[in-house]
Amino acid sequence: MASQQEIAAFIAAEFPQTRVRILEVGDKSATVAHEIGRAELRPGGTVSGPVLMATADVALYVAILGELGIVPLTVTTSLSFNFMRKPSADRRILGVCKLLKLGRTLAVGEVSLYSEGLPEPVAHAVGTYAIPPVDRSGAGS
Repeated sequence: MASQQEIAAFIAAEFPQTRVRILEVGDKSATVAHEIGRAELRPGGTVSGPVLMATADVALYVAILGELGIVPLTVTTSLSFNFMRKPSADRRILGVCKLLKLGRTLAVGEVSLYSEGLPEPVAHAVGTYAIPPVDRSGAGS
């Protein structure tokens, strides 16, 4: 298992372009937040789909790393997305992830996305990650 601080340091070093920040991690779950600014908006004054998808993807990755430890080559193999309502252009996007299955080679989780402070989800995602094989030393290969 990896701590929130360890995962945050890994994400900052390996994905410096992301605006997603870790709020909580543990118990097969994670909550992340994506800051919203003008660059994250699309015409019509709403948060762009790629921002929502990135937030969901990072939430899944963080939840998995929270259980496995830092295994960098754990990768997304699928991400199914449902857009449910217009996100607020002036609130952070929160991604709340719960892992549904954590196996030896695959992890499956769901993420509900919210405009911060509002009760109804703006989107829902289900994703699968491939977990690399473990070598004899116990580290990911």
